Amino acid sequence: MPPPSTVSAPPGERSLTSASTPSTARQVRRARFSESGLAWLMLLPSVGVFALFVFWPLGRTLYLSVHGNDIFGAASEYVGAAHYRDMLSGEFGGVLATTALFTLFSVVPAVLGALFVVLLLEARIRGVRALRTAFALPFAFSVATASVIFAVIYNPAIGVANGLLGSLGIDRVNWLTDPSIALPAVCAATVWMNFGYNILVLSAGVSAISPEVVEAARLDGATGWRLATRITVPLLSPQLFFLVVVSTIHALQSFGQIHILTKGGPDQATTTLVYSIYEKAFAFGSSDFGAASAQAVVLLVIMLGCTAVQFGVLERRVHYR
Repeated sequence: MPPPSTVSAPPGERSLTSASTPSTARQVRRARFSESGLAWLMLLPSVGVFALFVFWPLGRTLYLSVHGNDIFGAASEYVGAAHYRDMLSGEFGGVLATTALFTLFSVVPAVLGALFVVLLLEARIRGVRALRTAFALPFAFSVATASVIFAVIYNPAIGVANGLLGSLGIDRVNWLTDPSIALPAVCAATVWMNFGYNILVLSAGVSAISPEVVEAARLDGATGWRLATRITVPLLSPQLFFLVVVSTIHALQSFGQIHILTKGGPDQATTTLVYSIYEKAFAFGSSDFGAASAQAVVLLVIMLGCTAVQFGVLERRVHYR
């Protein structure tokens, strides 16, 4: 058989192809560079906002935490870890314990209470929409407004709380001036403030549950408590996990209700870490920005640690459907 013939491109076409390959590569690189530049241009406003309100304050806080300051608060000499050592030798342990208790008794009742109410609201009763709206109303109040309301409620002379206790034959309680009661009273106010938001999130989660899943569970005999614990709550685990993480961060940063109701007292019974930072930096004419910045760094580490633990432990039990 004759050998197969090979067809070669004409010299003109071969030279055209070899000449167009580098040009095409340059066009691709130019297009990629243009897209990259456009992407950075669109990100520039966000990067600027983060740099101005996040990165710069964080860097400044770290800088102040290792420097002393004069009477006007300006940074002076480098002191290293002196502010951190002073925290260990002072009353910082009590502040951390108060912060932990405030966070625990603000987050757990608010999340579990909202879950209980949402499960009750799922019952087929008349006026359930009005009840859902009523329970979500606290979300409409600002921290300052809600704190003023609870200041009136806790008033030892004309407050509603002592009025109810008096109708039951119980002596009046100094809600905000008794060191053993002030922290639970502030926690109760914080729970009420967060209740509406938690109910809205969990109600949205319940609405997203497929009706076919619930109906199939009912056909299998799951009703009442069994339906709630075996079907509804596991399917609400993403919303519950979200609320636990967000509520913990919010509790660690809480300031307004403490300042309005107790101002950290009595006898520092409600002085959390955030309020201690405020006292070091601003209260009573203080300007110890170095010590306040060191406590702010510790607060940041605590928040990051709590979030990491929650993601490492709780997220494993989250059922993403």
